[in-house]
Amino acid sequence: MRAEPAFWIILAMLLFAAEAMAPGAFMLWFGLAALAMFGITLFVHDIPWLWQAIAFVVLSTISTQVYRLWFRRREPESDRPLLNRRTEQLVGQVAPLRQAIVDGRGRIQLGDAFWTVEGPDLPEGARVRIVGVRDGVLVVEAVGA
Repeated sequence: MRAEPAFWIILAMLLFAAEAMAPGAFMLWFGLAALAMFGITLFVHDIPWLWQAIAFVVLSTISTQVYRLWFRRREPESDRPLLNRRTEQLVGQVAPLRQAIVDGRGRIQLGDAFWTVEGPDLPEGARVRIVGVRDGVLVVEAVGA
């Protein structure tokens, strides 16, 4: 029993349609593998269904790896690399402590948000500079007077 070439072209078109409706470039690579299987089954007629399925899986894996290794490496660097990394955008800002740092933990307010901070013990009102982020907590150091 074998799959007809029509099966593979229909599958390829369905995968391309799914790609058009879904974000990212995920189904495209499976669609290309199905398109390759269409070409193979068009010219080689006696491939059993099981071997066609195995070939499709192998081609899908290869096409996905080609994307990961070749195309992704060549994507241009973002002009805003911290766009969706809000806490990392805060590094370098200076703010007064809203709650003293005691035993290494305190709080600051930036805009309308309160943030937990880690750093050396300091009194409330002391000015601190954000120097890093660890597990969603801002790491601060005292700003010289």
